[in-house]
Amino acid sequence: QVQLVESGGGLVQPGASLRLSCAASAFSTRAMGWFRQAPGKEREFVAVINWNGGSTRYVDSVKGRFTISRDNVKKTVYLQMNNLKPEDTAVYYCAAATGSSIYYDKLTDFRSWGQGTQVTVSS
Repeated sequence: QVQLVESGGGLVQPGASLRLSCAASAFSTRAMGWFRQAPGKEREFVAVINWNGGSTRYVDSVKGRFTISRDNVKKTVYLQMNNLKPEDTAVYYCAAATGSSIYYDKLTDFRSWGQGTQVTVSS
């Protein structure tokens, strides 16, 4: 099972940017995703990227603000988050999918998870 370690979270003001990183112990042709969980809410899908970075998909609420990318040499997945809003506050999790499809967006589509990194957007 691949090990995933997220980093890059923090406390920022509305409108600011953050870049999250997810270092993997091993990479493969699997799709990689980011999820988030706000207090008292279910963990939700944020973004997914296919094995070579050529295809991505996002939840509607982050389209145009967030960008997922991956570096297969460094075995790292990134989530660039711009124009952050208070409603983006959550623990963000990186996950490795069970296969290569970018249409994976359910928790059960992903088999390995990181420990999460806190993102807080507040003035």
